Formats: sequence, C-alpha cells, structure tokens
Amino acid sequence: MTSKTGLEFKVGDAVVYPAHGVGKVAAIETQEVAGMALEVYVVTFEHEKMTLRVPTKKAKTAGLRTLAADDTVSKALTTLKGRARVKRTMWSRRAQEYEAKINSGDLISIAEVVRDLHRAETQPEQSYSERQLYESALDRMAREVAAANKIDKDAAMALLGKSLSAKKPVPSAAEAEAA
Repeated sequence: MTSKTGLEFKVGDAVVYPAHGVGKVAAIETQEVAGMALEVYVVTFEHEKMTLRVPTKKAKTAGLRTLAADDTVSKALTTLKGRARVKRTMWSRRAQEYEAKINSGDLISIAEVVRDLHRAETQPEQSYSERQLYESALDRMAREVAAANKIDKDAAMALLGKSLSAKKPVPSAAEAEAA
C-alpha cells in the first residue's frame, strides 16, 4: 500500500517499530549521510521520550508497520484467554524466547508472552525477571490495543485484564508432567 510518492506512511500516522512499540510519524525529512541524501521517517515514541529516524527505503525491512488490524487485535485478545504454554526448559532460555517475541513487534506473539507469564491472585509469585518481562509485554500490548482501538491505555489495560481473567488456569507442575 505504497502511496503515489512512494512512501508508505504519512506524517501523523501511528506506526509500530518492533523494538519500541507504538510511535507516531512526526516528519519525513531528507538528511545528508556520508555525502548522500537519505529520506527518513522521524518516528517519536511518547512513552520512551525517544525519536527514531528510519530510512524510508528500509522501513519495511526494519519492521516498521501500521497498527494491527481489528482482526489481529481480536486474535490477540483470544490468545490471552488460552491456556498458558510453558515449556519445560531452563528459565534463561525461555526468557530469551519471550524477549525475542516481545521485540518481534508481532501483537499475537506479545499476547502469547502475556498469556504465558500472567499469574492469577491464587497462583504463586513470579520472580523479578518474570515480572519484568510480563510487564514489558503487557505494556507493549496495551499501547498497541489502545492505539488500534482509539482508546486510552487504561481502557486498553481493562480490556486485557478482562481477557486474562477469562483465561484457563495454568496447570501445576504435576498436571503439566501428566499432560
């Protein structure tokens, strides 16, 4: 869906950059880099107080994309209701996989991390690193759901909380072994 000018995004568009989440195209500039003119999207991330410049020709390969469509948001919310799939591998390996899913920028992958790391009130406490990954994934997902649905982040968190409360309980270690 490239426009007549060859640019995929316009100033003011909400976009998702895999490693940073939801941002807004603040400008499209031409900058001189190593003696060559380079056209870049200037993307601002309000929550991180950060500005990123992405070359327009490399935007797609860098993973810059539009907000998730309604059907993707629905699938992500449905994913939250599913049973957690926790692999029986060392935490460090799982943590790396979760981090990779969060930084993939894919809303459904992020939803899987939120689902797998979510703990109900009745379940045991999470370790510090589990909690950090969970909050990072939850925050990233809430910001995209909020932007996609044109609601504020608190309303998006309530929506995610509703989906998570409808989720099937995580099996105990003994139940997981039996399965």
